[in-house]
Amino acid sequence: MSIHAASLQPPRIGLQRDWVWRGWQVRYSYIRSPHPEAHELPPILLLHGFGASLTQWQENLLPLSQSRTVYALDLVGFGASEKAPAAYNVGFWVDQVYEFWRTFINRPIALIGHSLGALVALTAAAAYPELAENLILITLPASRQEVLPKWLQPTVSRIEGWFSSPLVIGPLFRLIARPPVVRSILKLAYVNHSRITEELIESFLIAGRDRGAARAFSRLSQARTRYDFCLDTRDLLDRVKLPILVLWGEGDRVIPLTWGRQLPDLHSNLRLVEIPDAGHCPYDEASDRVNAEILNWLTATR
Repeated sequence: MSIHAASLQPPRIGLQRDWVWRGWQVRYSYIRSPHPEAHELPPILLLHGFGASLTQWQENLLPLSQSRTVYALDLVGFGASEKAPAAYNVGFWVDQVYEFWRTFINRPIALIGHSLGALVALTAAAAYPELAENLILITLPASRQEVLPKWLQPTVSRIEGWFSSPLVIGPLFRLIARPPVVRSILKLAYVNHSRITEELIESFLIAGRDRGAARAFSRLSQARTRYDFCLDTRDLLDRVKLPILVLWGEGDRVIPLTWGRQLPDLHSNLRLVEIPDAGHCPYDEASDRVNAEILNWLTATR
């Protein structure tokens, strides 16, 4: 490829833009497919996981854009989006996703989410059937109601509420927002530690330097302890009639595969693909396999 041609190639995370939603600045990126026929196909929208951002898709955006136009969105409170003093929960981000879709796309899409982003994607598909015609979930968290027995839930809520109080969360945030700590956390999430580069670590640290980041982290931590943070995952799967592809790293220690293996019994048109040699972030650790699975699924279910 010539130097001139290479300079025309979009960056790995796409062309970044800002959008104002409810008065808050939101970062998104997009890559328009270079192939005219791809413009007739439903675009792809990617939603990141907790603590991450659209930069997590740097191994996926360009490959997927060879077949479809691709968008990626930073949820409010994360990435380069504003660290808003908002009442965070999954429904809040669903509203953001839906209004982004109405503003920039407004036709059925292939909706892809990872971890928290998968829960947001599933909830959005249930709330707004017109939004997506295909759903791809890269690890899907269970709701708190499905993980904890009822008798234990009030006690756990009190303990988590104490740990997420402003008096505790401030020092904890300063502790977490350090390269050695982020590296240790990523070693739990990744099977292949060679993928944990300085660039990856910095991508998780940079948002913590934004104004209001500690306050947003406190609100996010408190939100996750509440039972209204999200709807029941089983109920959501029952409400969604779309074909669903679920991708799961075999070595995931954050959300174990034992939960993922229950999902095909909860939805009549759900396919689970287990990704070897990958942990919680198979989109990065096994990007070629994940990209191929996504594109093959979209072709097969067109």
